[in-house]
This record gives sequence, structure tokens and C-alpha cells, in this order.
Amino acid sequence: MRLLTVTHFFESHGGGIEVVAGELCRALADIGHQAIWAASDADALPVDPRFETLPLACSNPIERLTGLPMPIPLPRSLAKLNQAVAAADAVIVHDALYATSLAAAHAARRFGKSLILCQHIAAIPFAAASMRLLMKAANRLVTEPMLRSADQIVFISDTVRSDFAHVPTRRSPQLVFNGVDSELFRPGQRQRAAFNLPESGKLAAFVGRFVEKKGLSVLREVARLRPDISFALAGSGPVDPSAWGLPNIHILGRLSRERVADLFRSADLLLLPSIGEGYPLVIQEAMACGLPVICSEESARADPLAARWLYGIPINLREPIMTARRVVDAVDGLIPEPAIQSQMARYAASAYNWSHMATEIARLANLLIEAKRHPFL
Repeated sequence: MRLLTVTHFFESHGGGIEVVAGELCRALADIGHQAIWAASDADALPVDPRFETLPLACSNPIERLTGLPMPIPLPRSLAKLNQAVAAADAVIVHDALYATSLAAAHAARRFGKSLILCQHIAAIPFAAASMRLLMKAANRLVTEPMLRSADQIVFISDTVRSDFAHVPTRRSPQLVFNGVDSELFRPGQRQRAAFNLPESGKLAAFVGRFVEKKGLSVLREVARLRPDISFALAGSGPVDPSAWGLPNIHILGRLSRERVADLFRSADLLLLPSIGEGYPLVIQEAMACGLPVICSEESARADPLAARWLYGIPINLREPIMTARRVVDAVDGLIPEPAIQSQMARYAASAYNWSHMATEIARLANLLIEAKRHPFL
């Protein structure tokens, strides 16, 4: 099958959805399908002979102003996207609330192509009331209609599936977890010296974009409350942690997947106080390394079978100091148990698999294609 994947950015932008899309394209190609990936041309294109890329010229004022990654395709790009949709057997869109997703969904309806919507997130409880209202309206006016109209919905988190359970869909939504490269993300020796990090003392890792929804305000307060803990921050974005003036903050910048795996093996825990996310890929990757995880309650419930290993706490970005105290209590209560960490790593390696994800997505696409070919069978 010729399968067109559509996202807002390519994986070089640094977001989790983009990383998932890239891994899924590779896995689809590895099991014998023709994979094409269309996204904004704002970043470097992935170089991989296994799949084609379709860069779309976009403007991106919203991200510059607010930090929200919302590129807007230019008219000439919409024509390119329409051609790609017309040539595809099925279209795989990642998340509804992007202009690229809306354009691809419109083109799929126009050309009668099967549309699979992979929904990663639900509502984002921003600190600002205006942003919360905007998010609520966007889900009501955009996400929910997309969920109703798509041929097949795939949720990557049980929490997100529950949040949208009230929305009627054409077919029963499927829960398909993101995969993990278990050859790369696995337990091993720590390598703090390679990152110029303190060899002694507790080390908390953060991996993600430096934006409000990732809980940077909470992380800042945790670092202030616990100067005895070192914090290694991998990522980039409009929030500048170096401006906090905290000596226990170590900014590593954007890291390759290999270096992220090394960081996880070097840390004592992953701290991800983010909001409005389904099941961030970095949580699954940390689990595969045997690294304890402190995250939001929503993310901790994303996989019911994995919830026993994750330390979920209520995250409220409107009250970062109170939330930080909850995080500190969780950190202090975190007692490493090697046997349990090994059990968690084995579960992640077996339950989260890119090949399995690709096979399931391809199976759903094939069912949809056959249903369109033989609508009365």
C-alpha cells in the first residue's frame, strides 16, 4: 500500500508526535509498504531511503508568538498535498488540531481516500484562562468533528481515549501504543561524565520542548526547593532555563535519540511535569531503560498495565509552587528497587514495539481500503 503520513513538522523540530511519525514511517516501510511523509518545511528534512518526504511551504507565526507549533500551509503547498493524497491508498494524520491535518482530511474526503486519525492529545489545561478557553473551543469545533468524520481513530493513550469517549465515531476506536527502539533504549551503565554532569548525587532528567505545557514552571520551582538535586534538561524552545540562575540546572540542548538513551541510563529519574499529553514517548523510552518516572496523573494512566510503575501526580500550572511540593514529595518517596525496575524495562521492551504499531496501522488501512472497494459486502 502507498500510505501518506501527515504531521505539522518533521522530527528535526524536536516534538514527540514528529518522532512517532518518523518511526512509524520507517516501520511501515520495513514491513513492505510505500511510506510518504508530508510536513512543514520549517526544519531539516529526514534523510532515510526507506520513505519519501514531501516538504510543505508554511508560515509559522503562531509558534513564534505563543510557542504553540501551528504551521499554516501556503496555497502552493495545499496543491502539493492534494496531489499526494490523490496518489495514496490511505492517509494517516497525526492529531487533529493542525492546519496540515485539516487540509489532509479535506483532501482525503475530496478524493475518497481512507483516513486514519492518530489522536495523541486531548485538552491542555494551560495556566492562562484565555488559552484554556481557546483550547476547549478548538476541541469542540475542530477535534471532535475530525473524530466523527475520520474513517478510523487510533488513540495512543487510554487517557485520551477516555477523554473523547463521548464523541461518536464511524468505527470503534483502537488503542495502539507508540513503539520503543528496545535495542537503543535499554538498561546499562551511566555515563554522566559524557554530559559534564556531577558524578555524585541524585540526577533528574527532563526531555522535551522548552514550552509552558511541558511544566517548565514547575520544574523551576522543584529545582529551587531542592538545590541538592541536579537537573539535566534536554531540549530547546522559547522558555530559557538558563535565565533561572539556578546552579543545579544543566542545559544539554537537543540530543540525538542515542544520547537521550545515554542520559536515561545516567539519571536517577525522569521528571516530566507536563500537561495535556496522552502518553509522551519519552516516558516509554525511560521505562525501557529501567528509569523511574514522575509525570502527570493523566500520563501515568495512559497504559493501564504500566500504571503500577509510574508515579503520577496532579499537575497544576496555575499553582507551580504547590505542584512542585508534590513533585518533591514524590522524589523523596522514590526508592529504587532494581528488581522492579528490571520488570518495568522488560514490560516496555515487549509491549511497545514499532513493528507492531505499523502492522496494526497497516491492517486498519487495508480494512478501510477493502471496505471502500466492496461497500456492500
